[in-house]
Amino acid sequence: MADTVFLALSVLTIGSAIAALEIRSLIYGSIALMVTLSAVAGFFLLADAPFVAMFQISVYVGSIAVLILFTVMLVRRELIFSKIEDPRRRYAGVGLMIIVMVGLGIIIIDSGIKTITTDSPPVDFKKIGEDFLTYYSPALVVMALILASAVIGALVLARREDVTTGQRTD
Repeated sequence: MADTVFLALSVLTIGSAIAALEIRSLIYGSIALMVTLSAVAGFFLLADAPFVAMFQISVYVGSIAVLILFTVMLVRRELIFSKIEDPRRRYAGVGLMIIVMVGLGIIIIDSGIKTITTDSPPVDFKKIGEDFLTYYSPALVVMALILASAVIGALVLARREDVTTGQRTD
């Protein structure tokens, strides 16, 4: 069962990552990025790390990807991107991706990961959660303030100025 879920998550992750890169609409591309990051959280669930999976969903999907989506929706696209298409770049990217994937596959297969044994005790997730919420709570507050300032910056960028009169339309 776990192998089937792993293969499904792999197909979903790779497919949505390719879609995020290849879709011409920035809105649908950012939604595909959200699906990719959610599928990565699924890998963490398969690795029996639910805390990291929920952190992945809350930080990357819930904050970063939504911030990208709102920024793309609020700011006029022609101000940000002037995309020049070159078909050779696409083929070079696919070729480089295949080379990297084959290289990583060879490294993982030759690493002997199936023969690794450990005598260490299991990880206490409650202790990790307590440490995270006590010692690292200032970092979480700073991260929340940074994300809030990024949203405010996106809203400032989204304000349009009327070119003929010089007045802002809010």
